Amino acid sequence: MTIRVLLADDQAMVRTGFSLILGAEDDIEVVGEAKDGVQALELSRQLNPDVVLMDIRMPRMDGLQALRELNRAGAAAPKVVVVTTFDDDAYVYEALNSGACGFLLKDSGPVLLTEAVRAAHSGEALVSPAITVRLLRGIQPPRTVSPAASDLSSRETEVVRLVADGMTNAEIAAALFVSLGTVKTHLGNIQTKLAARNRVEIALWAWRSGLVDG
Repeated sequence: MTIRVLLADDQAMVRTGFSLILGAEDDIEVVGEAKDGVQALELSRQLNPDVVLMDIRMPRMDGLQALRELNRAGAAAPKVVVVTTFDDDAYVYEALNSGACGFLLKDSGPVLLTEAVRAAHSGEALVSPAITVRLLRGIQPPRTVSPAASDLSSRETEVVRLVADGMTNAEIAAALFVSLGTVKTHLGNIQTKLAARNRVEIALWAWRSGLVDG
């Protein structure tokens, strides 16, 4: 199934760059581009995209307000991933609390961008690893490692630690000298064992269980 994506950003060069990155993927199609929040709402209603990549600061209507307006449609609303240059915790919390399915910085790179689109389409949330690590530092102090840790292999435990350190899949593969496919297999097994829905919950488990330090 092809994932239909709408781009919403007031910078034409950003839209063009994202369009080239996503258009190179066999399972993703960019169906429209909006230059502000108002146009994002209009095109979303006309084109029925599966996922909207939404900037925050745009003229006429900002991305967070547009996100809230889109989510009024309930289950019929497209999944929204906020992609911005503004590394601000307040924006992260507001976006996720308003129903965003991801939060990326514009310098996150093409791999994470495509992963975020696919994760959103699957109903999961993907947050830039660097932001994830910073936010998790505010979580309650680590506890004793939970019994679930004994179910992880030594290699899976390594992967969990690297996820919690904010590494992307590609960075983990390079650090462990394994293929990207092997990392994805490990992550799938880890999610099953920890009953985690995504890498954010894997990182949260690692911090709370004491596998990584604050």
